[in-house]
Amino acid sequence: MSVQASVKQSKSRATLIGLIAVLLWSSIVGLIRGVSQHLGAVGGAAMIYTVASVLLVFTVGFNNLKTFPRRYLVWGSLLFVSYELCLSLSIGYANSGRQAIEVGMVNYLWPTFTMLSAIAFNKQRANALIVPGVLISILGICFVLGGDQGLDIGGMAENVKDNPLSYGLAFTGAVIWAAYCTVTSRIAEGKNGATLFFILTALALWIKFFATGGGAMHFSVSALVYLALAASAMGFGYAAWNVGILHGNVTVLATASYFIPVFSAALAASLLHAPLSFAFWKGASMVVAGSILCWLATRGGRAKTLSSPKSSA
Repeated sequence: MSVQASVKQSKSRATLIGLIAVLLWSSIVGLIRGVSQHLGAVGGAAMIYTVASVLLVFTVGFNNLKTFPRRYLVWGSLLFVSYELCLSLSIGYANSGRQAIEVGMVNYLWPTFTMLSAIAFNKQRANALIVPGVLISILGICFVLGGDQGLDIGGMAENVKDNPLSYGLAFTGAVIWAAYCTVTSRIAEGKNGATLFFILTALALWIKFFATGGGAMHFSVSALVYLALAASAMGFGYAAWNVGILHGNVTVLATASYFIPVFSAALAASLLHAPLSFAFWKGASMVVAGSILCWLATRGGRAKTLSSPKSSA
């Protein structure tokens, strides 16, 4: 086999590994919800991030923190932990499987917010496509939250009113992750603090768990299976993405990553036995389309921030 063929095969293998990361991340919403149903919203999330931290130590590793920029350690830790708390608890506090999927979709506004943040703070150049991109993403969320009727402002308001905590956490998480991507792209200096950040997230969740009196955690075979799958999806997802983004086809991976909302909803609907209406899928498709338009709007300018999921980590 020639050197060129060997390099091509290696790149294809790395791209495939990166695509596995997309699949793993797409399963997170359904798996977090499955764990929370057995171990509680806070206790379940704490267990997930604890096990995922262990997996990351053995896959990604734990780098010497002395080599990390101090600003990255401070701001990266604060923003990353805050986001993961919002993500996991918004899903765990959902009143139903359908609501957990909707909450997860609200969280997927972060690619759009990341582009807006990059334009505002990182001087990212963008063309006119950014306007319809943002509008389509927001309109898509309105369809998702409107219930079976689709674009129904009254129904959307009632839906959010039913559980403002979960929806609020999901929206806040999307804003925080956009800030994380924007800030760390400037100050990380190529460092990867994912392992440390996961450990800090686990510690924060355990502190909250014990500070609020804990809660019943019902361990069973089903609970352990969900826990293992959720932790693996997070831990191995980061490890696989690192391989793909470093050695694979970045364009293919970035394109595939923008379809995570649709993949996530499909997997979660299957895992949680929560049928979704045509209006939901229409809204989910609009969120994806809006994110892609925002991405295309910045393709002509100098990239100041990475535009793929979890990329800064």
